[in-house]
Amino acid sequence: MIEQYLQSFDLFSDEEINQLVQLFEVRHLNKNDIFINEGKISNEVAFVIDGLFRSFYISEGGKDITYCFRFPNQFIAAYSSFITGNPSVENIQAITKAQILVIKKEVIQKLSIHSLKWTTFLKIVAEQQYLELENRIFQLQRDSASNRYKSLMENQPTYIQKLPLQYLASFLGITQRHLSRIRSEVSF
Repeated sequence: MIEQYLQSFDLFSDEEINQLVQLFEVRHLNKNDIFINEGKISNEVAFVIDGLFRSFYISEGGKDITYCFRFPNQFIAAYSSFITGNPSVENIQAITKAQILVIKKEVIQKLSIHSLKWTTFLKIVAEQQYLELENRIFQLQRDSASNRYKSLMENQPTYIQKLPLQYLASFLGITQRHLSRIRSEVSF
């Protein structure tokens, strides 16, 4: 899986990809296991082989707010903590049993020092993260909850049914009751 993902960037030779893959550590997580806790410094990035993840924070009022989902063939990290070295303001949790490939920050730093290709790859991934964040902001400000749900259905139809309703409702910024209404109205 990660091999195909890396090949899609047309940056690395097959030999370079094989060398890169060897630098990742396989990790298995159970449902509800935490990849990163709020308040901890993130020093690793993971590629999701199998499983679903959510990023969430606890509001001042103590409410659990899901703001991001991650699916297979995507990277997960507390990026702001990873970049700045400051404690994470988010939690990343497996919401199903999961298998990930983990790489440490110091390994990534060494790679970027020795390889312009790796630096280019990191730049592209950072740009993708920015665009995803911008899209999320625009969706929240511009689109209705129904349209945000439809977008998620279009982009992740295989996985959306596996997302617990309370996390999906939180992600959409609505109640579970409102989500049930939207689900009954929207059919694919």
